[in-house]
Amino acid sequence: MKKAGLILILTTLIISYYSCERDDICPDATATTPRLIIDFLDAEDSDTKKNVFDIVVIGVDNEQFISEYYFTDTDDLILPLKTTDSTTEYIIIQEATVNDNGTPNDSSDDFIDGNQDRIVINYSRETIFVSRACGFKTIFKNVTLTIVDDGDNWMLSREPLTDNQSVEDETTTHFNISH
Repeated sequence: MKKAGLILILTTLIISYYSCERDDICPDATATTPRLIIDFLDAEDSDTKKNVFDIVVIGVDNEQFISEYYFTDTDDLILPLKTTDSTTEYIIIQEATVNDNGTPNDSSDDFIDGNQDRIVINYSRETIFVSRACGFKTIFKNVTLTIVDDGDNWMLSREPLTDNQSVEDETTTHFNISH
C-alpha cells in the first residue's frame, strides 16, 4: 500500500511539472516595474556625461544603502521608486568617506562624511496587469525631481527628459542632473 501511494505521488509530481504552461513562468525579458534613470552631466558642458566619484546613495525613511552605489564612481543612477507611496527620497553623497569618529577599532560609531544632497521624487502611480505569471507592475506618471537646497549643493540643476514626465520603462534616461 505504501508503494502504491508513493508511485501515485511521484506520478502526480511528474505530470504537474511537465504540464506547466508557458505563461506560468515569467520570462526574464518581461518588463516589470521600471526604475528611474538619472544621468550626471558636466555643468560646464551639458552634452558630456561626468562621473561622480566615491558616491553613496541612501534611501530616506529606510536608511538603506543602494548596494550598486556604495563608494563607487558613476555617471548615472538607476533608482527604484516606492510602489506604495507617491514620494521617494534619496540622499546622494559625493566624495564619500567613512569617518571612524575617532575610534578606529570600533566600527559601531562610524558614519559617512561627504557632500550630501537630497533629491525628492514625486509621482502618481498606475498599476498594470502584465500576465498571470508576472503579476502586476507599477508605472509612474507626472514624475518630478527636486534637488533640496542645503546651501552647499554639488548637484546644480536637473532637467526632465521625457515629454510626459513618466517612468514606464528602463530604455531611456528620465532626468539629467548637472554637477
